[in-house]
Amino acid sequence: MTYELIVIGGGPAGLAAAISAHENGLNKILIIERDRELGGILNQCIHNGFGLHYFKEELTGPEYAGRFIKMLDGTGIETMVDTMVLDVTPEKEVHCINPKDGYQVLKAESIVLAMGCRERTRGAISIPGTRPAGVLTAGAAQRYVNIEGHMVGKRVVILGSGDIGLIMARRMTLEGAKVLACVEVMPYSGGLTRNIVQCLNDFDIPLYLSHTIIDIRGKNRVEGVTIAEVGADRRPIKGTEIDFDCDTVLLSVGLIPENELTKNAGIDIDARTNGVVVWENMETSTEGVFASGNVVHVHDLVDFVTGESQKAGKAAAEYVKGKKLTRDNAIEVKEGADVGFIVPNRIHRDADSAEIFFRPRRIFEQSTITVSAGDKTIAQLKRTHMAPGEMERVMLNDKLLSQIDGGDITISAQEV
Repeated sequence: MTYELIVIGGGPAGLAAAISAHENGLNKILIIERDRELGGILNQCIHNGFGLHYFKEELTGPEYAGRFIKMLDGTGIETMVDTMVLDVTPEKEVHCINPKDGYQVLKAESIVLAMGCRERTRGAISIPGTRPAGVLTAGAAQRYVNIEGHMVGKRVVILGSGDIGLIMARRMTLEGAKVLACVEVMPYSGGLTRNIVQCLNDFDIPLYLSHTIIDIRGKNRVEGVTIAEVGADRRPIKGTEIDFDCDTVLLSVGLIPENELTKNAGIDIDARTNGVVVWENMETSTEGVFASGNVVHVHDLVDFVTGESQKAGKAAAEYVKGKKLTRDNAIEVKEGADVGFIVPNRIHRDADSAEIFFRPRRIFEQSTITVSAGDKTIAQLKRTHMAPGEMERVMLNDKLLSQIDGGDITISAQEV
C-alpha cells in the first residue's frame, strides 16, 4: 500500500505534522505509533503549563494531546498504534510490525520522522557506587506515578535540573515524598526559570549548582548518596562532600533525540545535538523525508514542537505536489561565539524565510545576537536575558536572506 505521507510517531510532533499536511492538500496519510494510544509523552505529563503559546490557555499534557487527536476526526488520516517501525529505506519504504497485521512494508511518497527523544541513563554518565533498586530516570518515575499509580520512593535526591527533573521534584513532594535536594553539575540550571520557581523555590527544595553525585550506597535498595562540589573541570573537590540518607535517586541528566531509524536510513545526523540535520523547511538530507520535534533537537515547550511540525507537514505536502526547492548553493548556518548549537543547519537559497533556533552556552544579561555573513552584519537583535535552559529564536525574512552573498552565515551572542 502506498501513502502520500507516512508520519512515524504519534506524539505532539507527529499529530501536528499529519494535520498540517492534510490542511495543505494531502489525503492519504498514515500515523504510526509504537504505544497503544496516540499522544506520546504528553499522556504522562499531567501538570499544567502546556498550550500557553499555541492555544493561548493553560492545559495539561493529556488535554493538549487530546485537542490534536480530536482534530483527526473527519480528516481521513489513518492511524496504526501498537506498531513498531523497524526500518526506513532511502526509497521511502517503511518496515513495521504489530500483533494484528504482522510484518508489513509500506510505501510512501513522503515521510515525517517524529520519534521524539529518550532519556540518558546512569550508564551514560557513569555514577560511582553500588547498583541497588531505586535509581530511575525522571521520566520513568513520572510514568510510574502518573500512569501506573506506583509511588517510587519516600526520600528523594534528584540529579540534574532539566525540566522533567524539576517537575518531578514538585510531583514527588505533592505525593508525600521528601525531596532532599536537586543537584546540578553545571553552574546554572538546565530548566526553564518558571519551573525552578514553581517546582523548587515554592517548595523550599534546595538546588545545589556545580555539584554532582559521587557515590550511591545500598545493597537491595538505595540507602544514601554523597554529593560534592565540582570545579571548572567538573571534577569533585575534596572536602566538599555532603551525605544524604535517601531511598530514591531520580536522574534528569539530559535527553537524546531518538534517531536509530534515522541513522540506519543514511540520513545525516548533527554530532552536536544527536538530532537530524535539517533545512529551514524541516527536510532532511534525503529528499522527501522531513523531521520535526525532539527528534531534531530537544525543545523547551510543546507549543514550539507544534509550530515546527506544522512547517514539516506543509513542506511534505508541497513536496508530494511537486514543489521542490533547489539544494544548489545552500546557505550553511554556523555557530559563533557562545552559541551551543543551531537548527536548521541549512537554508535553501530560494527560501522565503528561515526561523533559526539556538541555545546560548552560558547565562547572559543585557546582550546582542548577531547574524553575520562573512564580514557583513546582516542583523542584530537585543536580549535582556538568555540562558542555556531556554531556546532563542531568530527570524530571517526574504529581505535579510537576500543580503547573504556567500555560502554561510554565523550566529553569535555577545554581552553588552
